[in-house]
Amino acid sequence: MLISMKEMLAPTREHRFAIGAFNVADSCFIRAVVEEAEATNTPAIISIHPSELEFVTDEFFGYVRERTLKSKVPFTIHLDHGASIAQVLRAIQCGFTSVMIDGSLLPYEENVALTKEVVKLAHSVGVSVEGELGTIGDTGTTVEGGVSKVIYTEPAQAEDFIQRTGVDTLAVAIGTAHGIYPKDMKPELQMHILRDIAQRTDIPLVLHGGSANPDAEIAEAVTLGVGKINISSDMKYAYFAKLREILARETWWDPNVIYPEAITAAKAVIRYKMNLFGGLGKASLYC
Repeated sequence: MLISMKEMLAPTREHRFAIGAFNVADSCFIRAVVEEAEATNTPAIISIHPSELEFVTDEFFGYVRERTLKSKVPFTIHLDHGASIAQVLRAIQCGFTSVMIDGSLLPYEENVALTKEVVKLAHSVGVSVEGELGTIGDTGTTVEGGVSKVIYTEPAQAEDFIQRTGVDTLAVAIGTAHGIYPKDMKPELQMHILRDIAQRTDIPLVLHGGSANPDAEIAEAVTLGVGKINISSDMKYAYFAKLREILARETWWDPNVIYPEAITAAKAVIRYKMNLFGGLGKASLYC
């Protein structure tokens, strides 16, 4: 079942859970996300960064769409951190059901204008839109980027942004960062900001940089209105750690022998996050 982000996140606030948006980079990660979602009857978002889309190419999503359309579990295919209208159009033409336009580094009025234009374009073909206000930190351990100093989302501005752009969901900056936090770098999540924003709007909120944050803080964020949490580094770390372990001790070169254990390692992280977000078994809400 392939649905839009708006449909995917519709029941999250009422039923107090969030859905993981797992960044994929190839067919192994697609298998990990889809198979774990089906095994646990859990809705999931397949997310891909423009650089990852460039790597796998447009044709890859013919396979992704066919695989998810035939599933009984709900999936959304989402463009993560789209930086331009051209990137958004490419994703829509590939069959994505949701796009993000990230104008967070632009002056506020330019961010509003760009996001509003993307909303008009995407909504005309039934595709959901995620905007971003405030900036996400960068740990230096991922290609997703970010900034060295977080600019926190201003609650009153978030309310204005949502009203003026018509976005379906909004990524907010409360102190998270992309990637795995180095030992000397500790996230300082500002829950009071999230609480204030959630009280001003009824659309689901998005937490970027969901990897490596304390479980208690992530669970609290879900209770405060976060309906989508992005996971990339935690899943990929487990996957590639297992690959390194296998390749260090074996001389195999057959993918069907090397990759299965790595996929299983990624699945373990995916299931853990689904459970943490309270989404396990929630596919039944969409029937």
